[in-house]
Amino acid sequence: MALTLPPASTASSSNALAVDVRSLNALKFQAGQNAPQAAREAAKQFESLFMREMIKSMREATMKSGLLDSAQGDLGTDLLDQQLSVQMSGAPGGLSEAIARQLSQQIGGGGNVQLSPPSTVSLAASSARSAAPAGPVAPTAAATGPAPKGRDQFVQHHGNAAARVAQESGLPASYMLGQAGHETGWGKSEIKNADGSNSFNLFGIKAGKGWTGKVAEITTTEYENGVARKVVAKFRAYDSYEDSFRDYARLINQSPRYEQARAQVGSAVGYATALQKAGYATDPAYASKLSGAIQSVLRTQQAQA
Repeated sequence: MALTLPPASTASSSNALAVDVRSLNALKFQAGQNAPQAAREAAKQFESLFMREMIKSMREATMKSGLLDSAQGDLGTDLLDQQLSVQMSGAPGGLSEAIARQLSQQIGGGGNVQLSPPSTVSLAASSARSAAPAGPVAPTAAATGPAPKGRDQFVQHHGNAAARVAQESGLPASYMLGQAGHETGWGKSEIKNADGSNSFNLFGIKAGKGWTGKVAEITTTEYENGVARKVVAKFRAYDSYEDSFRDYARLINQSPRYEQARAQVGSAVGYATALQKAGYATDPAYASKLSGAIQSVLRTQQAQA
């Protein structure tokens, strides 16, 4: 598919590339004249830059086959991402509307409007604040209802929750889905509370001394010196599946124990191996099983796309 880009001299600020410096300079001039359109166009440019960083992060978190890697391919992908970021920005109810409101207030109040490229972190925070509900929202059926059994159904059911936590944490959604699937037998062996209700613990995270939340106590299999034995252990319990994904991501990102795993998110095998070395599980074959589960998720996601 050919990608046609308009010349910078003829492209309007609405259709210009997100990295077009001349377009940003034109917006600076409009802002200096207190033109009302300046705030809307500036907001769209800011959202374009943010969307481009999001797309770039998603590509970096996706495992590559290596068959089509080349300098020309990287350039084409970068140009495509630029154009996609422009096309995706400016939608009603999006980030640009929140930015435009803030810029309009500054313009109306006589403040100086800064049109320098935004920080990805600050924009992400602004997006979260603007999208946050005014009051508490009840968990959805997908978050608390019975999860379907089987790999394909499991991946589809938990895909949205994993994707949201992936954006927040930087951990690939496929890795989290693969580990959750491996730990629960793709939903067939979920940890239950004493009354039979669901603990929503998808990752087999135990309730240590520092855990102050709910607890589910069950009999599980542990390995000592390579020998399996049954033990009674306490596990963390949550209010929803998404809480489980979020707590797992917090554990991996905040514990020094998993520093090497965080450094290996570009490789499923490397990540799984680092988790096993850090003592996430006692199963001596855990790394092999987990990397296989992650690869299985990637194939499932490709088939479902």
